[in-house]
Amino acid sequence: MGLFQFAKDVGRKLGIDLNAHPQQQQQAQPQGQARPAATAQPAPQAAHEDADRQKAAALYQLFQQMGLKGDDLGVRVDGDKVTLTGKVQSQEEREKLVLLAGNNQGIGSVDDQLQVAKPEPQGTFYDVKPGDTLSKIAKQFYGDANKYNQIFEANRPMLKSADEIYPGQKLRIPAQVAVGAHA
Repeated sequence: MGLFQFAKDVGRKLGIDLNAHPQQQQQAQPQGQARPAATAQPAPQAAHEDADRQKAAALYQLFQQMGLKGDDLGVRVDGDKVTLTGKVQSQEEREKLVLLAGNNQGIGSVDDQLQVAKPEPQGTFYDVKPGDTLSKIAKQFYGDANKYNQIFEANRPMLKSADEIYPGQKLRIPAQVAVGAHA
């Protein structure tokens, strides 16, 4: 599917404490002595790489908690970018994995390199705006506000309630029902 941009400062928190590690990187130096240049640089990079690994593990765990899986599913984080690899059974699973990864604080983009076992038409991703409701979005895409439940169901298990949407969040609008609509 490609590279998708997300609002980096909105979404759920991944529930990891990046400050919970022993303070290895902040070893005390006797006063008056400078830390050697060779050891000063790798510590921040190692801390960054460790934080990225923790984010990737938290995302993978989140996917499993939501019942989303794939063959050889790979999750790599580099700063605010997530890369997803592996094979999934359906386009719906693919789109849900991308959205679940991207709708988290600190994630600015998702590089979707997933393969789909049964290719289907791609859905549409919609950016929630202030004042949006699922009914309002359903009216825009389907011409009928009462069809909000189709959008809700398409975004389960990420949404637990139809009232749970927030500005900046991306939602999935399935291809088969998004006929003649414009985001």
